[in-house]
Amino acid sequence: MVLTFPTFAAGMVLSISLIMAIGPQNAHVLRMGLQRQHLWLTVAVCALADVALIALGVLGLAQLGGLSDKMLGALIGAGVLFLAVYGWQAFQRFLHPQATALVTDERGPSRQAPATVTPRQAVLSALAFSWLNPHAWLDTAVLIGTASLAYGQGSTVFGLGAATGSLVWFMVLGTAAFWLGRRLNTLRIWRVLDGAVALMMWGTALWLLSSLV
Repeated sequence: MVLTFPTFAAGMVLSISLIMAIGPQNAHVLRMGLQRQHLWLTVAVCALADVALIALGVLGLAQLGGLSDKMLGALIGAGVLFLAVYGWQAFQRFLHPQATALVTDERGPSRQAPATVTPRQAVLSALAFSWLNPHAWLDTAVLIGTASLAYGQGSTVFGLGAATGSLVWFMVLGTAAFWLGRRLNTLRIWRVLDGAVALMMWGTALWLLSSLV
């Protein structure tokens, strides 16, 4: 039991270090924060989806030696298609910001509230960004699951630490997105975000395609 806390902390640090880089999932949370639509529902779904992948990795995939080649190929193919389509949509918003009406307040022109997203759509979008992203499977399920094997009987404690790290990260990210949504909801910020998201989505898709060669 002496090694319980260090093992827990190791899992937590590894989890946060893997997911803190801005990726498709984090960018989606930021976007929902700027839109101020179902932000905390999105945060909760993303966090729970990550916890499910961590549990799958620690309790299952690590013991089986990871994903099979066919399953990994299918996952990458679905992820590339999803990222390419979402990147194209973001790029269109970047090219044609005038297509969205503007409202003016004391901060100047800003983007009008987007079309309403239903709770069901918010949940499905969050699940898609969490489970159709091969990076999430490779980093969260496979890498964390494999790392947990080094702790032997303490692998479950390591997994709990990793799950806690994911929950902490998404709470912090959700708070940041809420703050940004209240203060930086301007047309310029939207264009920067859409342009960055498009490049990131396409870059990730190309990187995944190169892994199949």
